[in-house]
This record gives sequence, C-alpha cells and structure tokens, in this order.
Amino acid sequence: MSKGTLVPLVFVILALTLFAGCGGSAAPEPSTPPAPAPLNAANINLIFVVSEDLAYHAAGDINSKTANLTDQGLQRSLRMASFLQQDVLGGRNVSAIYSVVPTTHPQTANQYPDMVGLETIEQFAMLNQISLSYESYTPIPASSYPVNVSYSSAALPDGVAQPFLTCPTIGTGSTYSCQGLDFRDLEGANETLAGGIVTANEPGFYVFSAPWETVSALMANINKLEGYNLIVPGSYVGPNYLYAISIAPSGSASLVTYNSNVNPPRTYPTLPSGGIVSAPCLPVAANAIFHIQVTGGVGGAVAPAGINTNETLYFIRHAEAHPTKWWEDGNYFGAGQWRALDLPNALRGKIHPNLVYSIDPAQDLTGSTSTAGDSYSYVRTNTTVLPYAIANNLPYNVAASFEMLAQTPPQQMLATQASNFFFTGGTFSNQSLLVGWEHDHIPTTVNALLASYNPNIPPAPSWPDDDYDTVWTIKLDANGNLSIDNTTCEGVNSKALPKAPPQF
Repeated sequence: MSKGTLVPLVFVILALTLFAGCGGSAAPEPSTPPAPAPLNAANINLIFVVSEDLAYHAAGDINSKTANLTDQGLQRSLRMASFLQQDVLGGRNVSAIYSVVPTTHPQTANQYPDMVGLETIEQFAMLNQISLSYESYTPIPASSYPVNVSYSSAALPDGVAQPFLTCPTIGTGSTYSCQGLDFRDLEGANETLAGGIVTANEPGFYVFSAPWETVSALMANINKLEGYNLIVPGSYVGPNYLYAISIAPSGSASLVTYNSNVNPPRTYPTLPSGGIVSAPCLPVAANAIFHIQVTGGVGGAVAPAGINTNETLYFIRHAEAHPTKWWEDGNYFGAGQWRALDLPNALRGKIHPNLVYSIDPAQDLTGSTSTAGDSYSYVRTNTTVLPYAIANNLPYNVAASFEMLAQTPPQQMLATQASNFFFTGGTFSNQSLLVGWEHDHIPTTVNALLASYNPNIPPAPSWPDDDYDTVWTIKLDANGNLSIDNTTCEGVNSKALPKAPPQF
C-alpha cells in the first residue's frame, strides 16, 4: 500500500471512530467471567478436588522420586483449602470427605502409596467442625472432620491385611461410610459410593479428593448413570480447578467449575506467629525418662534370629486428637495441624531418618457418635508425619500387611506382628526410620521386641494419654544389641496450641 492511499484511509478510520463514540461512552473492554457463586446448600453437591500424581500435576508440585507433594505442592493444598471452604461451600460445614485409598494407587518402582489425595484435603478437613458425643456426655465440637479412605468390599490390593472392621454401606437414610475412592475402581466401587449419596437424597456438600484419572472417570460415569446430560471436563487443566455436580431437589443437575488461581510459593509453609510455643523435654511424671539396654549374652538375653542390624527407629505419637478422653473421629483436630506442620522444624537436628512410615490409613475403627456415623478411617498418624516427609524429600510408606488396630485379644500377637515388621527380616537394616504410630501400641510393640531377646526383661513404661511430644528411639547395632530411650522430644507445648487450625 502506498503513502498516497494510506493518509485518506487514516482520516476515514478516525472519523468512523469519532462517529461511533458520539453521544455515548466507549464500549467496555472484555472482562473475565465472574467467579461462580458458592454452591446451594439445599442441593446435593458432589465436589471433586483433583489431587496430583505422577501422571497429572502442576510443574514443581510433585517429587518424582517419592510420588509425594513437594513444599510447593503442600503450599497449594493449604491455600486450596481456604478457597474450597469459602468460595465453594460459602463457609458452610462439609457433609462428608472421601479420598483415594493410598494402597490402591502405588507409584514409582518402589510402589509408594498415593498419600497426596489425603494430604491435599487434610487442611480443608480442619476448617470444618464436627460434634461428637459418647453415651450420656454432652456433644463436644472441634475443628476437625473425618477423611474417609477405607477399603470397599472389592478385592484388596496385594499385601494388604484384611480389615478387622468393615465400613458401613451407604444406603437410603445413611449417607455416610468410611469407604474411600478406589483408584482401580474395582466392581464400580466409586460409582456405588457416589450413587449411594445421590440415592440417599440428603442435601449437603460431599467432597472427593483423588487423582485426575479417578475424578474424571467418576464424573463421567455418574453423569451417564444418572442421566444428567452434562458436559463434563475431558482433559486435565491443573490442580487449581474444582468441579461440582450440583443436584437440585427437582433432580436436575448442573456442572459448576471453580478456578482458585492459587500461585503457591516454593518454600515450606511458614506457620502464623503465636501458635507454636517451644517447651523443654520434660516428660510428665508418669513417663519418667528411661533407658533400656539389652546385649546378647548378658543377663540371659539372646539376639533373636533374623534381627535387623544397624537400624534406628524413632517412634512418635500422632498429633493432638482428643479434646476429651472419649473424643474420636480418626483424625486429629485443629491443634494437631499446628504440630504436624511444625514437625519438620521441631525435629530438625534431633533425628536423622531416611525413611518415613505410618499405619495404613485405610484401617478403620469405631469412635464417638456424630452425624457422620461412628466408623472412621484412621488417618491421623499419616497426616502427622507426612509434612516431615515432604519437607525433607523422604520416601513415605505404610505398614499395611497386618491389622494394627484390632483391639481384641491376643494383643501380644498384634504387637509381635508390628515388632517383626520393623525389626526383623533385614528390610530396615542400615536404615533410619521415623514412624508415626498409635500411642497405646508403641509400648506393646517395644515390649514384644524386648521379649524376643528374653521374656523376663521388664517391660517399657506405658505412654501417657496426654503426652504428644515424646520421641522413643530404638537402636539395633551391628550385632543386634538393643537400646531404647525416650530422652528426645519435639519440644512443642501442647497446652499452648490453638484449638483452631492455622489459616493460610
């Protein structure tokens, strides 16, 4: 185009622009569509949180060697919790939380269980409240909520012990079950779970936390089975997106998509000030400092066959879980989230593990009565030590080959199974482990180990109900000689911890 034709054309464009603007304001610039309103509490709301795995994740959120969250991934989950509570639920209380059953989704060559679904939703669980009662006691509320990750009636994964208790079945008039989401979706377990909620027809907020593979298939299958004719998402767009199938009392359904726009820092979370108060290692009177030494050939002790060598194991109790002695929902409560997130700081320089272990959270137990039932998944030992594994980039695994929580006799058999798992067979020789465990079962496990050297060795003391701070250290040397002590502690003042969880 020549300059001679360009100048007149500019005047024409200018004149048209002035004419279009005459007598009115300029047209507004395109804007981002407004965020969806919080979900309607009168509806049945199936809410899908996409946890991350090796196949589908945001850059920097997943450790490729451990298949666990990174510091950045943990930061995202903490911030997503607030968005989910306020922007999706409108500040209302959740009705039920379901997460992927970790052992149904092993990852990497080491077959690490998928703990990300549980860790992704734990902070959100703390932002809700549950009221528990027991016999004639007045119900007590606390910042906590059970996360359901227990096994369905489908076949168990390889190497998993048969659960001692079975979750109740979802049905009309009983919306709640401690069953989690099966990554394998054997026998349509996930559709049965979600379909049972729809059939029970109890309005509320039902949150599902699982990898994209599980979430996308479940949304598509529910849409098809219930005949909703929704256009459900067919591709992964990232962990910031939340989806909800909202079912009105009329039976009509709509799909709502939320984007949290969270941009997490890469560093480990900094806890708000004032929540953590340091305390010296001063065990309570009932748990006086002790040291036990057992040497083969001394005092009738004999190192048992198959005993591990050069192993160090640090037993800690789950974080704060009981506002009263009878309060039990399988999770810890708000104060416990402070301790769990502070654990990497509290134990820095005191212990040096290269592996982290805990109980299979899919084991379920009976607890106090609530509107969410009285059968719960035992998740709190896991959520206590997971932050430590994340902060230190350590492999995390679960002890799933025996049923640790069966509370019927003989207790000695259960303790022996735990003792054999951790201290015999060579698996943990030349290893150092941090193990999150249930406090009543730590002494019984240690005593089973002592008895394997000599049944006449005096037992270790019991673990006091109000002690959440102590660390028991068990060491096996190159010859299988044993030492046990409780001289280490986390150094957190339990009485000073806030009852409400930290906010991010």
